[in-house]
Amino acid sequence: MTNTLSSLMDAAACAPAPGGPACLIQLDGQPTPVAPGTTLAGLVAALGHTPAAVSTAVNGHFVPRAARSQPLAEGDAVLLFQPIVGG
Repeated sequence: MTNTLSSLMDAAACAPAPGGPACLIQLDGQPTPVAPGTTLAGLVAALGHTPAAVSTAVNGHFVPRAARSQPLAEGDAVLLFQPIVGG
């Protein structure tokens, strides 16, 4: 899974730069600026969600909670959705 996630968020990752320009991602279909170096985990927290409260996908691929530490890249399409429980 790490290799897949790394390929999703590779060289286009916004490098952390103090005072640098924001990276533009698509969050639930809306253009959203994020600070350079923002991770998916950081975005979830900044939006006020607890990690277990939402499921996440980047560029159409599910991202488990344990793999949310990679920085987001310019243009990434991020989806947050309610996990579905049932059987």
